[in-house]
Amino acid sequence: MEMAARLPALLPRFAAIVLLGLALTATLTYAAGRNLSATRAPAAAVPAKPTPLVVPDVRNQAFVFAKGSLEDAGFAWQVDGSVHGYSSNTVVGQTPAPGTKIVDTGAPLVTLTLRRTGGYAETGAAEDASPYAATPVQATTTTTAAPAAPAKPAVKAAPKARWPQHRPPAFTVAGARAEPLNEMPLPDRAQALRSWLEAHPHKTRANVAHWLYQNEWIVAGAKLGWWRGAAALATLVAVDRRTQQLWGVGAQSAGLAQRALGEVQSRSK
Repeated sequence: MEMAARLPALLPRFAAIVLLGLALTATLTYAAGRNLSATRAPAAAVPAKPTPLVVPDVRNQAFVFAKGSLEDAGFAWQVDGSVHGYSSNTVVGQTPAPGTKIVDTGAPLVTLTLRRTGGYAETGAAEDASPYAATPVQATTTTTAAPAAPAKPAVKAAPKARWPQHRPPAFTVAGARAEPLNEMPLPDRAQALRSWLEAHPHKTRANVAHWLYQNEWIVAGAKLGWWRGAAALATLVAVDRRTQQLWGVGAQSAGLAQRALGEVQSRSK
């Protein structure tokens, strides 16, 4: 009875509490709706455009150096024509042309044309294709833009030479590439190969590829009359014999280096 008597007096308070709750709920719902509408949708990811490969200029280079430049730049290669891929032969043509921008399809193909250099006997098997498969050549599409005003070239100090810059050749070969002075001299390269071999006593595909490339570089450079080529070949013969002890291969390369040494000594001044 007492509760029934107090109920009329409590009704206004209950009504006020209900109205307050409804108002608070409406306020929160409105604020949440504003926040949701203000949230921006994430921008769609734009795939990065692949960087094109630029065909290097390997014309007038000995074949051994040309194929190394192409491989370092991400290209496959093949030799076309009657002159085959022997180390000291010279590149006289290439397709695509130097400076062409190519889509990186994996290992785009560059075709080389060679000519005989130096009158040396071509011994062993020719290398007329890269050791890995070539991929299609696809030129990039470019848009023509208005030419920019030429910028004034900045004046830079000449870099300090790392290797000896005075390297008189032992002899000259007509039409052959001069020794690049920014590269390690042949005797230093042969000594570096000796040290590298001792640090890599196990035969692996990568190790053999590195060793063969250095052999070809030294033999080809010496046959082109590069500075102190005979000394480099003498070291290389010893390195190849050491390779036989460590890896069980190297007899053929040692023979090639020994024959090249005799030829270089006979032509040296």
